[in-house]
Amino acid sequence: MPIRIADNLPARRTLEAEGVIVMSETEAARQDIRPLRIALLNLMPDKITTETQISRLLGASPLQIELELVRISDHVSKNTSSGHIAAFYKPWEDVRAEKFDGLIITGAPVEQIDFAQVTYWDELRRILDWSQVHVHRTLTLCWGAMAALHHFHGVPKHALNAKAAGVFSHVNRAPASPWMRGLPDLFDVPVSRWSELRSADLPAGSGLAVLADSAETGLCLIDDPANRAVHMLNHLEYDTLTLAGEYARDEGRTLPAHYFPGDDPAAMPTNTWRGHGHLFFSNWVNETYQTTPFDSVQIGV
Repeated sequence: MPIRIADNLPARRTLEAEGVIVMSETEAARQDIRPLRIALLNLMPDKITTETQISRLLGASPLQIELELVRISDHVSKNTSSGHIAAFYKPWEDVRAEKFDGLIITGAPVEQIDFAQVTYWDELRRILDWSQVHVHRTLTLCWGAMAALHHFHGVPKHALNAKAAGVFSHVNRAPASPWMRGLPDLFDVPVSRWSELRSADLPAGSGLAVLADSAETGLCLIDDPANRAVHMLNHLEYDTLTLAGEYARDEGRTLPAHYFPGDDPAAMPTNTWRGHGHLFFSNWVNETYQTTPFDSVQIGV
């Protein structure tokens, strides 16, 4: 089944060109099934790129997915047009009475700021608490993962001396986990962050389980069954040229490791993580579908 997104969302044209089946609201209404409702809380400045990346991975599922784009209620995006935000995004305050099978919280370029100093920290904490009774499964990404682990478990983030950037080999620590099913023992993941979390800071008795990590960049994926969440510190959703774009934006300050052939920024990178991203997101969608209540009223009960 395809993903259901707004007819005029820019991501639609990109996904259709790639062969991803995208369904209109009219077409979706003709199918006598309950779609999987997933909310995307998009904290990234370039919202259109992130919408497309996440939609691409969700749209590869055999299930019908209805994607709801959500934003922080009182935060004004500086890198995405107000017209796009008004047309396609709902403030969290407008959806807080609704129930969702899944919630995805993206990263944000605020890793070098203390959590409490982030302008929307208080609302994000309310959203995380709200997810406990209005969302069946939550997936957090990069800074969103750091924020959730800090909020729920008090896990601190540690500033890095230099940006961790590149494509790094990760170890699958839990091949039998539903989140890791089918992923190889070693798999590549793009990394792009100024902070890290450390295994030693994961509180004993919290139920947190490390699913994947890297000898070079540390923790990557953490299961959080107490909060029906899984936290991804890195970026399996990235496109082939996302790290190249960040390198150019940062004026060449940090060359992404294991990314450009021969470490030559003029050379075309090879995408070695695309299949891993599709498999991980498919695992998350499948587990959400298999365990969510048929009656959405029962979500979070």
